[in-house]
This record gives sequence, structure tokens and C-alpha cells, in this order.
Amino acid sequence: MSIIENAFNKAKNEGQMVDNATDSPLEINKPSPEQPSSLKQLITPVSQVTHTEKTESKVIEETTEINWAKLAELGFVTPGDSNTQTIEEYRNIKRPLVSNAFGEGSVGIERSNLILVTSSVPGEGKTFTAINLALSIATERDKKVLLIDADVARPSISKTLGIKSSPGLIEYLEGQDVEFSDIVLKTNMPGLRVIPAGKRHKHSTELLSSNRMILLAKQLSNRYPDRIVIFDSPPLLAATQGEILARLVGQVVLVIEAETTLQSMVMESVNKLASCDVVLAVLNKSKVGMDAGYYRYGQYAH
Repeated sequence: MSIIENAFNKAKNEGQMVDNATDSPLEINKPSPEQPSSLKQLITPVSQVTHTEKTESKVIEETTEINWAKLAELGFVTPGDSNTQTIEEYRNIKRPLVSNAFGEGSVGIERSNLILVTSSVPGEGKTFTAINLALSIATERDKKVLLIDADVARPSISKTLGIKSSPGLIEYLEGQDVEFSDIVLKTNMPGLRVIPAGKRHKHSTELLSSNRMILLAKQLSNRYPDRIVIFDSPPLLAATQGEILARLVGQVVLVIEAETTLQSMVMESVNKLASCDVVLAVLNKSKVGMDAGYYRYGQYAH
């Protein structure tokens, strides 16, 4: 056979191979029998991949369980109670606060839905009052409450409620890749969420007076106007942090221990709150007229 004939036959055979390849259908994601099993496992239908990605992106919010039995033993307002003395007292205490936050009284009060609970010195019952106020307001069907432990030097809200310690206000103010949603704890009481104080920090005063804290207060007031935010603050005469926080809220509750706190201390605390729109005073641990109630409340307005 000549060289020309060999070349002709070779070209003819290659053309038949191309024709055969063109006639066969193209199957995507279907491995041939010659493919190893490991390669077959790598090929996944598109619909299956999409379903998996959607499942992984769904975030389930964890619910933090409050120890109601422990709170009841300590005398706090709990959902299981009904018509007790404490419940009635806090209904009276919260009424002007709620009115100032959402009612006609809110006119002219900047950040009226932000409430700071403080005292002159430690031990007067500010944390007891802050928690009870939060629980009492949260029992109302149309009210939502965010309770923030801002007593970062001596935090106690998480321990009192019986909830786990977790990153909180300090971690958020540090700004180290901590989002606001990372520090808010959903509780087993509808309408109540909690922000723990977070870790101890030697520059906590500077963090509470930072621009990030100022911006947080504004966002809490403007972005969530239907929610009352309660800050448990350090005592005014024990640290400067309470006075700093008081400038960020619209209402202040000053807890006074009856027959113990000196009048001069109370007036010094009131002077530190001179820039606040509304200051209400709660007389705690009163032994006068027990039948009329364990607590008393009054109001200072500036």
C-alpha cells in the first residue's frame, strides 16, 4: 500500500471517530462506568447542594432558662404569683415609668424608654428593684423589656436569675468582632431579654463613656421604640460609672434604703442626676406602715 493510501485510510478512520462522538448525548453529572467510586461521590445534584446550604444557614436562637423557684424564694415577682404585696407595689412603681416611656408623659423626654436603676451606696436594693421592674413590665402583653447588667464592677443579674455567664456588655464595647445579637439572651419569659455585664475589665469606666456606648444608647432608644430598656447601674457615690450612664437615659430610678441612707447622701446623688429629665425615688425596706406596703416611691423632676 502506498504512502498516499495509508494517509487516506487514517483520515477516514479519524472522521468516523468524530462522528460517533458527536452523535452520543452529553450527560452532566453522570459518571461513566470507568470512573472510580471516589469521583462518583464528589458529583452531587445541584438541587441537593442548594438544600444543604439553606439548612446550614438557618440559625436557631437558644432560650435561656430563668430559675423561677430561686427567684420566688428571694421574694422576686414571678409569673406564678398572683395578687401578692410585691406585685401590687411594683405595679404602682412601674406605672409612671411606662407612662413616661409610651404615654402622654413621654413628650419632651429624650430617650424616655431607657431607664437607669441606681442607688447612692451598695446594698440599698437597686438590683432587686431593677429585676422586679423588668419582670413586672414584661408580664404585660404589649410590652417588651431588655434588662442590661451595667454594674460591670460587681455584676449580679446573671447570678440572681440563675442564668449562665456569657459574653456581655463589656465584650460588645470592646468591639472585638462581637455583634449586638451575640450578647442578647432570649429568656423563657416572653417579652424579656437580658444582656449580662460580661468579663471584668480594668478600663470599664472608659468603655461605658465611649462613643460606642453612646451610640448603643441611641440605637436602643430609636431602633426599638416599643421596648423598655432597664440598666442596673453601679451606685452613684461608689463609682463614677453610674453618673456616666445616667446621662444616656431618659429616666432614673433612685433606690433609697429606708432609715439607713443619710439624707445628705441622697441629696448628693440627686445633684449628680441634675442633667436627667426625670428622676423617681423608691424608698426600699420601709418598716413604717407595713400594711400599706413595703415600698414607697416619689419623684424628683428636673
